[in-house]
Amino acid sequence: MDENKPLIELISLAGKTAVITGAAAGMGEATARRFAESGANLHLLDIDEAGVAAVTQSLAHCPVRITPHTLDLSQKSEIDTFWEGLAEGAEPDIIVNNAGIFPFRDFLETDEALLQKVTDINFTAVYWMCQHFIRRRKQNKQSGVIVNVSSIEAHLPFKEDLAHYTTGKAAVIALTRALARDYGRSGIRANVILPGGIVTQGTKAAARQAWKSPGLIKDGINFKARLPLGRMGHADEVARVTLILASDLTSYMTGAAIPVDGGFLSA
Repeated sequence: MDENKPLIELISLAGKTAVITGAAAGMGEATARRFAESGANLHLLDIDEAGVAAVTQSLAHCPVRITPHTLDLSQKSEIDTFWEGLAEGAEPDIIVNNAGIFPFRDFLETDEALLQKVTDINFTAVYWMCQHFIRRRKQNKQSGVIVNVSSIEAHLPFKEDLAHYTTGKAAVIALTRALARDYGRSGIRANVILPGGIVTQGTKAAARQAWKSPGLIKDGINFKARLPLGRMGHADEVARVTLILASDLTSYMTGAAIPVDGGFLSA
C-alpha cells in the first residue's frame, strides 16, 4: 500500500465495479449515487424493476457504466443466475449487501412463512452473494471489498415486534467477521455497517404503520429522545460511510462493525 497516495486517489473508485443490492431506494440508492460520483461502474440489484430503472436513469449523466438488474434475493436461483451472467474477467471489485425488509410482527404470532422470507432476504441472500463474490475473486487471485449492512437492532434490540429481523441482522455481523477472518490473507476485506434511525422510504412507511400501534408510537418517541445527536439520520450519511469502507481509505480495516446511528448505541 502506497502510504503517500493522495487523498483524492484514496477515496476514488475509478476503474472499479461494484454490486449494490436494494438499490432502488433508501440507503442503496444513496450509495449508488456516491459510488457513481466516485467513479465506480455499478450493477444495481432490486426486486423493484421500475425503481431500479429510475435510479439508473437518474445517474445517466455520470461517466460510468450502470446496469440495473431485477431479481428476488429470496430466491437463490435468481442470485445464481445473476452471477452466472457476469462475463469472465468482469468480476466486481466491491459488493454492498444493503437489501433488507423489516415487517413488524409479534414474536408469538410469527409464522414459518414470515420468518423464512425475512431470513432469506436479510441474511441468506447476503450469505450467497458473499459466497459468489469471494469465489470469483479468489479464482482470479484478486482482492476485493465486502460491505454488509446490519442494524443497531442486532446489538441492542429496541423496537418491539422485530425478533425475526434482529436475529437475521445479528447473523450478518457474525458472517462478516467470519469472512474477514477466513479470507483476509486472500486480500478480501469485509466490514459491516450498523445503521440506526435513518429516514428512508421504508422507515417512513413504518412510521405510518406506527400510528396504528400505541406501542410503536412509544418506541419512536423513546428512540428519538435517546439519540445524542437529537435528530434522525439521512440515507446519504450511511452512503458516505459505505464509500469510505469500500475505498482505500480503509485499507487496514476488516472485520469491523461500524455504527452509523447518531450515537444511539453509546447512549
